Amino acid sequence: MNTSFDICTSLIRKAKNIIVLTGAGISTESGIKDFRSKTGVYKMAPEYILSLDYFYQHPVEFYQFAMENLYHPDAKPNQGHKILAKWEEQGRVQHIITQNIDGLHQKAGSRHVIEFHGTMKTASCLNCGKIYPAEEMEERIQTMHDFYICDHCETKRERNRYIKPDVVLFGDAGEWFTKKGFQSILQLIKHADCLLVLGTSLKVTPFSTFPQYRSQNDPMIIINRDETPYDSLAGTYVMHESIGKILTQIDRELS
Repeated sequence: MNTSFDICTSLIRKAKNIIVLTGAGISTESGIKDFRSKTGVYKMAPEYILSLDYFYQHPVEFYQFAMENLYHPDAKPNQGHKILAKWEEQGRVQHIITQNIDGLHQKAGSRHVIEFHGTMKTASCLNCGKIYPAEEMEERIQTMHDFYICDHCETKRERNRYIKPDVVLFGDAGEWFTKKGFQSILQLIKHADCLLVLGTSLKVTPFSTFPQYRSQNDPMIIINRDETPYDSLAGTYVMHESIGKILTQIDRELS
């Protein structure tokens, strides 16, 4: 393992097909709290409150928690997000695969973003698929008693037409959790010439397995506050620093 800033800068300068993996740590500099750290948002285990079972059993409480802690319409992209968008425009970064549901990569201008855990920007009826923008759900919460029940379709069981945020919950399966979706991501990683990992502990499966599929000859750069299970692997370069600060410094060197 080598933590030299100069080596990481050199690797990014040479790379033409960087695949980026991002987690909550890249958004903390935009004022969004992370999930599992000592300063994270959970008093209960996330596996419980962000589960499909909890959503079905306590839809009102679920929405109260989700809208307060997971929905950040006023958050702005920070330097980390902006530099990744710049590198995409320059042809260095080919794809971002993110655990985040805040949409800040797209706000910064990144176009090739896979939201592996979905998004809080929309919610969908589990029966008819009608899409409700988050702004409409906010209004429904304030004005309707059964705001979480779709009024566009009918079924015998009300819970079959619950409106669920388009995030992947525990016990749930999202667009990228299909065999086809997973294979698409693995192909991107296998063909990368550098894997850049930002702000994720790499402990939540299946996202945490992605670095295993990189080519052994290609480097992996990890910038994260805490250690990850991959830090000591051959060809891995680790910096426990601020993501915005390090990417700004690297971008300055590249320029």
